[in-house]
Order: sequence, then structure tokens, then C-alpha cells
Amino acid sequence: MNYQKPNVAEVVSVKEWLIASLIMIIPIVNIIMMFVWAFGGNANPNKANYFKAALLMALIVLVLYIVLFVVIIGSFAASLN
Repeated sequence: MNYQKPNVAEVVSVKEWLIASLIMIIPIVNIIMMFVWAFGGNANPNKANYFKAALLMALIVLVLYIVLFVVIIGSFAASLN
């Protein structure tokens, strides 16, 4: 029988997570690096999945803020009439 090894990704070390966290503090660079780590070909799959989820959460929050902004501006404009 020919058994295949499961495709297991290497564990992301604490040092790598600390570096990633420090990079997330830097404005503009953090957004660029999120896309690089999420969709870059040579990133660890665990790190890629984390940053894909983070980008999805950021998109959801952005949409909610836009909807809230439109509702507040709309109610303010309606109260002026």
C-alpha cells in the first residue's frame, strides 16, 4: 500500500506572530501586508487564512459603518426639512 502524508503546514512561531502584530500597528503598511499575507503564494496557510478572515471582518465593519453613516446623515437631513 502506498500511503500519502497529509499536507500539514508548519506551525507559525510566536516570533512570527509578534512581528506580524508589530507590522499591523503601522498605518498603510498594515493594509498592504494583510493583502500580501492573505493572497501571497508563499505565506503560511495558517497565516493566510487568518489575514483573509481579518480582511473579511474589516470589509463587514466598513459596510456597517457606511450604512450607519448614511442613516445618520439621512435622518439629520430629514430633520432640517
